[in-house]
Amino acid sequence: MEENMQKGLSSQEVKKRQEEGKVNYETSVPTKTIKKILYDNFFTLFNLINLILGVAIFMVGSYKNMLFLGIIILNTAISTIQEIHSKKIVDKLAIMASNKIKVIRDGKKQEISIYELVLDDIVELNTGNQIPTDSIILEGKLQVNEAFLTGEPDTIYKKQGDTLFSGSFIVGGKGIAKITSIGEDNYTAKISSGAKYIKKINSQIMTSLNKIIKFLSIAIIPIGIALFYTQLQVDDITFQEAVVKSVAGIIGMIPEGLVLLTSTVLAVSVIRLSRQKVLVQELYCIETLARVDTLCLDKTGTLTEGIMEVKEIVPIHQTKKEMIHVLANIAKSSPDENATMEAIRNHVNKIEEEEWKPTKKIAFSSQTKWSAICFEGKGAYLLGAPEIIVKKDFKTYQKDIEKYAKDYRVLVVAYTKEEIKENQLPEAIEVIGYVCILDKIRKEAKSTLKYFEKQGVDLKIISGDNPLTVSKIGKQVDLKNYDRYIDMSTIEEEEEIEKVATKYTIFGRVSPLQKEQLVKAMQKQNKTVAMTGDGVNDVLALKTADCSIAMANGSDASKAVSQLILLDSNFASMPKVVLEGRRTINNIQRSATLFLVKTIYSRITSCYVFTFRRSLSLSTNSNEFNW
Repeated sequence: MEENMQKGLSSQEVKKRQEEGKVNYETSVPTKTIKKILYDNFFTLFNLINLILGVAIFMVGSYKNMLFLGIIILNTAISTIQEIHSKKIVDKLAIMASNKIKVIRDGKKQEISIYELVLDDIVELNTGNQIPTDSIILEGKLQVNEAFLTGEPDTIYKKQGDTLFSGSFIVGGKGIAKITSIGEDNYTAKISSGAKYIKKINSQIMTSLNKIIKFLSIAIIPIGIALFYTQLQVDDITFQEAVVKSVAGIIGMIPEGLVLLTSTVLAVSVIRLSRQKVLVQELYCIETLARVDTLCLDKTGTLTEGIMEVKEIVPIHQTKKEMIHVLANIAKSSPDENATMEAIRNHVNKIEEEEWKPTKKIAFSSQTKWSAICFEGKGAYLLGAPEIIVKKDFKTYQKDIEKYAKDYRVLVVAYTKEEIKENQLPEAIEVIGYVCILDKIRKEAKSTLKYFEKQGVDLKIISGDNPLTVSKIGKQVDLKNYDRYIDMSTIEEEEEIEKVATKYTIFGRVSPLQKEQLVKAMQKQNKTVAMTGDGVNDVLALKTADCSIAMANGSDASKAVSQLILLDSNFASMPKVVLEGRRTINNIQRSATLFLVKTIYSRITSCYVFTFRRSLSLSTNSNEFNW
């Protein structure tokens, strides 16, 4: 094993795997191709009707009367250019700063593209690397952030034999790993595979316009024939004039101006929103968001900034200054690079007194839920979850811990003279204090949520984090019904999800599939659902939602499937989007009345002219016969 790890695969082994197709390849959810954008915008029923009329005019040589096609070209160009522009921006918003990875082959280290990796390749991973494919650690210890996959911000400690999932980041440590999955077999590919379908746009304006055009298309055929026949009955009129006048009458029955107006108004809204750092990928999603009555939010990135901050330090049997000195030495010596330790480092700043010399360090692990550092001549200090560190004497401290736990995430700082063993707590432990930590709340979170509540929008928090932790965040931002939360890991049947979807406000420990199921359950109850997210674990729900909003600092997959992207990753932009959408809807609805009245009037007039001429013709023929 060790020899293979040092040498890696040989050139022959790599070549064999390449011939067998065991090479890594791109599996992320793609943005709409330019070919698809052009097809969707050019090949529409509206364009077809006008094209047929344009061809009829062309065939009789009346080229100057083909100017009405300019409206069709302009309307198509607006939506096409906007979509292509959005696609290009999204394609540039790549998460990976580099798509290279260090691999060991033939006993030598070399840097290759992540799409040149083959099954069983040996790779070297360092702090800052994004894991390209599912792998298993052969050597070293790593601190990994899997927030994009699980929604949980805590750093996970991994050692030899543990699995690394593609899409996660190395935030600390160095190691050697073996590629165990490629392409569609990767964890991220399996999550996002359900999002690779064309999503139907939920837009009342678009639906209404399509219904009107469909109805007109059917009605235009008999009316157009009748109108053309009527024109031929007029004395001294040529065939060319009959065609031109018939087409002129038919064009009056088509609300071309309304279609152009809709595209233009929406395009103006897109420009307005771009000034607010909002990228619109689909024109009609502006309207959809304005009609939303249920908004599903992720905790991290919307309510919080994704970083922790120390809110309070509570000493026991020590002064606050002494405890801060202990924490400063722990923060200075700790190998942990997770959000919790960063919060402590930011709070204590620097060691003002004696700096202790560490002799042994045990990093935080998601399995043990504690970390420890031994200092020369000082003993050992532990930091971790209260129920784990003071398990035997928990009742002694329970009242105090529960008092702070109502509002904060509480960590215990403890001391022991005994030797610390790997993954094993000592018997004699003395609690010296508590550290109260909370996710840093976004400044604009309260006002943004208050806005949506005033607009009658039902707010739901869907997170991979602990539901109690999310509930505390909800309380801080004055979220209505923040105390109605549920641990979704206890829910197994899809029927149960439909029951809890509207009953609870906060959903914790939610899996990627459950997020999608929750959105569908709300839609079944005739809710128009919007979803915000930034990770691979949000992709399925984003694709399913009526309106999907992604953050620019999120995963590539979440941005590819979303209709709106907040380029500054600031949730405070959302009320501006809603207001812009409502202004757009109001403008279109007011103008639509005029266009539809004109269309109806044109149709009635055409029918009347045909009937009148028909009656006049019959009357004339009757008089001639009698005479």
